[in-house]
Formats: sequence, structure tokens, C-alpha cells
Amino acid sequence: MDIKTDALWIHLHWLTVLAEQGSFTRAAERLEVSKAAMSQKIKELEQQAGVPLVTRTTRTLRLTSAGAKLVEELRLPFAQIEQSFFSVRDSAGPLRGLIRVTAPVAFARQQLVPHITAFLRAHPQVRVQLEVSDRLVSLASEGFDLAIRHSDTLPDTHVALPLCATRALVVASPAYLKEYGEPETPQALSEHHCLYYPRGTETPQWTFSEETGGEKAVVNVSGPFATNNSESIRDAALEGLGIALLPDFSAQAALAAGRLVEVLPRWRAVGAFAENLYVVRPWAAQVPRAVSEFTHWLRNAFDRQKSDPARK
Repeated sequence: MDIKTDALWIHLHWLTVLAEQGSFTRAAERLEVSKAAMSQKIKELEQQAGVPLVTRTTRTLRLTSAGAKLVEELRLPFAQIEQSFFSVRDSAGPLRGLIRVTAPVAFARQQLVPHITAFLRAHPQVRVQLEVSDRLVSLASEGFDLAIRHSDTLPDTHVALPLCATRALVVASPAYLKEYGEPETPQALSEHHCLYYPRGTETPQWTFSEETGGEKAVVNVSGPFATNNSESIRDAALEGLGIALLPDFSAQAALAAGRLVEVLPRWRAVGAFAENLYVVRPWAAQVPRAVSEFTHWLRNAFDRQKSDPARK
């Protein structure tokens, strides 16, 4: 028995989400439904279409030619419907809805979560789902509204708004400096235990420029511990294992508490990390009001933090 086309609108929308997410599990999470419900809707749609729309295996999922054609023709109409709805819904009343955000581990844990908490207290009908990860996720294919990116190179297909500037700091614990002494020049680091980000098989190097704008220095470093996570490097430095090169947001709390000390303050480490953090979102003609307000909230919060050192 055929079902009227308007009864299949949900099925058709779920198919486009499935195509976007690339798996039943991620599509179900995006729609906040069960995987079984997702699978049933697609099965019902295929029965009504009379042709397979999705090819499933234990490991992969792909659209058939019929499914791909249908999704491509549906993409623009559904986008227009979504934009029209958000425009009407967001024009008045309290902020509401789900905002999915991805951010680097150390920055999220140490800087971002307190601002998210304050935003949610101010807007109780909004929900924020935060994925903390140092990998660069695809916002569109994985369904994120925003990303915080610690990068100076950003995709042209996205909107990137400056959040705050960052800098790299060389730090060590007072206990380490008491035992091994404090280096007076970048070259002296070659005689110290250094904690660093691994860069493949390359010999680790730290590059410095003098704050007064004069001399530059490139130093080969070595040490007992390397990892790709700044919090882990910071924790090793706190244990007195060596001298660490960290983004400032990973070191700020420990520096303020006196548990770490800045080393070589007359020198600026360059090239180790990006010098800016950005709020990034996919380009869209209509941005949900909650996403826009959340972006504005974060940028204002970090502006205030920059102008008030006591808040860092």
C-alpha cells in the first residue's frame, strides 16, 4: 500500500542526515533517536520507493545511485525549509536549541568550559554538546555547529572569527630549576631535560626570537618525555621532569599559583604553536540565533579576560 508523499517527509529528511553523517549510529545521534528507529525509517522509505537507497555492510555504508540522486535533489529544499523555520523561531522569544561544539582538549578543559557554564545559566533552554578532541574534525560531515581552532590556517569554506591571541611559553617547576639551574640563553636548553611535542622522526627544535627584536636562535632539544598533549607536558613539568614549551592557556593557572615559573622571559618562542584561537563555523546563509549568540558571548568573554589579567 502506497503512503502519501507528505507522510514520508520525515523519512526523506532522515535519509539526507544519514548521507551527511555516513553511518546509522552518527545519524541517530545527530537526530537524537535510536539506531533501530533510524534503520526502520530508511527501510520503510526503500519499500515505498521500490528500489534500494542504501547499501549496507558490517563496516561501511554508501548510497545507491538512486539514493544519491534523491539526496542531492532534496538537499537544497530541506536547507531552505530549515532556514525558514530557524528564521521564524529565532526572531523572538528565549534562545533555545542544541549547539554542538568541538574544541582542543587543554583549551576546553582550562578555559572554555567555565564560559559555557555561564552561558547555559543565562540561557536555560539552550543545550551545548562539547566534543573535546585535538583532532581537526569535519564540521559539516560530523554535524558540528562550531569549532574552536588553535590554528593560523583555516578553510576558505568556513567563517572564522578571532577569539583570542595566544603565545608559547617556556616553563619549569621551581624544584627542577633549583636542582638543575635556570638557563640564561636558548642555547643553554641543549644541556637541560626538555619536554616537547614529537614531530615525527625529526630532531626536536625550539625556535626563539629576542623580545627586543634582535637575535634569533634555533636549539635542538632532548628529554625524557614527549607527547602530543599540552596538559600531559604541563603535568610532567609540574612533577619536575624538565623544561616545557606550552601554549599559554595550558600554563596560566600553574604560573599564577607559582607551581611553574617562566623561563627565558626575554625570548619569545616562535613556530611551535599557532598564535591565535578562532571560533569557526561552516558558511550558511542563515545561522541559528543560539549559535550566533553563543559565538558573540564567547568573543566578549575572552575580550574581557584579555583586558583583565586577574581573570586569566
